[in-house]
Amino acid sequence: MIRDPDALAVVGTKLATDLVDLTDDLAALDSEGFWAVVLPFAGRPVCARFATVRPARPWPGAPWHGPSADAWTTSLDQRQFEAGVSSIRESIAAGDVYQVNLTRRLSAPMPSATDVGWGGSVDIAALGAALAIGNPAPFSAVVRLPSLGVHVASASPERFLSRRGRLVWSSPIKGTAPTPAELLPKDEAENIMIVDLVRNDLGRVCEWGSVTVPHLLDLEHHPGLVHLVSTVEGTLRPGAGWADAVAATFRPGSVTGAPKLAALDHITRLETASRGVYCGAIGWVDADRDEGDLNVAIRTFWIEDGQLHFGTGGGITYDSTPAGEWAETELKARHLLGIASERPLVP
Repeated sequence: MIRDPDALAVVGTKLATDLVDLTDDLAALDSEGFWAVVLPFAGRPVCARFATVRPARPWPGAPWHGPSADAWTTSLDQRQFEAGVSSIRESIAAGDVYQVNLTRRLSAPMPSATDVGWGGSVDIAALGAALAIGNPAPFSAVVRLPSLGVHVASASPERFLSRRGRLVWSSPIKGTAPTPAELLPKDEAENIMIVDLVRNDLGRVCEWGSVTVPHLLDLEHHPGLVHLVSTVEGTLRPGAGWADAVAATFRPGSVTGAPKLAALDHITRLETASRGVYCGAIGWVDADRDEGDLNVAIRTFWIEDGQLHFGTGGGITYDSTPAGEWAETELKARHLLGIASERPLVP
C-alpha cells in the first residue's frame, strides 16, 4: 500500500480509500481493481487504485470555510475576455475555425487552518460536501491525493466518456441560459457542431457504423440555469481499451471547439492562465467490471499553490456577442462561488 493515508476519492456514489497504486499509464485502467481518474486539461494523467470501495457517506468533518467572497480575481477581465470573443468571431468569419471554447480562471487565497480555527475546514473533501448539498450534480467528484498535490472537487453536470463493456458514450453540453425561454438559436448551433465533433472522435475507436446519436438537444435543468445536452454512443473495436478511447476523444470537444486542433491553437493564444485540471476529466473506472464514468471537469474547484481556483467559460460562435458571453461566464460561476466562498459557520 502506498503511504498516503489521507488519500481518498468520492466519485459517483462511491467512497474509495486505502490507496494501493498510482500511475499515469491509462492502460492500467484495463487491468484490475477500482481506480479514481484525473485527466488534467494540461498535464499528466493521474490514475489512483484504491483497495476499499464502499457507498459514499455524509461528510463527517467540520464544514467548509473558503476564501473571502471579495478575494476572487480573474485571469481575464471583462475587457480582455470580450476582446477574445471578438477575435474568435473574426477567425470564424475568415474560415479558420467554427467554434472555440474561451475560458478564464478565477482564483482566491485559501485561508490558513489557523485562521479558520476549530469551527471549519479547508479540506477539499469539505468543499465537495458543501457542493453536494448546495449544487448537486450527476457527475460530482472529489479526489484528494496529498502525495501528488491533487486536491479537486467537481460539481460537473457533464459526461465526458462512459463505458459498459464495449459500449461507450459521451453527452456533450452546449447551450446555457437562465431559463429555457432564454436559449438562443446559437445555443442549438453550438451543440450540433460539437455533436459532429464527438461523432468523429468516437468513430476513430469504435466499430464501423456503430456510432449513433440517440439523444439530440435534450433540455436539462440545473441549479440556476438550463443546458442543452446530446448523447453520442458507439461500440469499441475489438482490442480497444480505455487508453485508446481517451486518446481518440480527449480533450472533450465541448470545452475545446471545432475543428478541435484549430480551436486549441486559439485557446493557447487567448487564455493567459493554464486550465490545469479544469476542462479535463475526473471520474472512476472499475477494471474488474469493465465499466466507468468520466466527467468533463467543469464547475470544478482545485487547490494549488495556496489558492483555490475555479474556471468558467463558454463556446464562442459567430452569433456570439462579447457582452453576452461574458454574462454567461458570470452566470455559470455565481452560484458555485457563493458556495465556495467564506460563510458564517454554525457553532
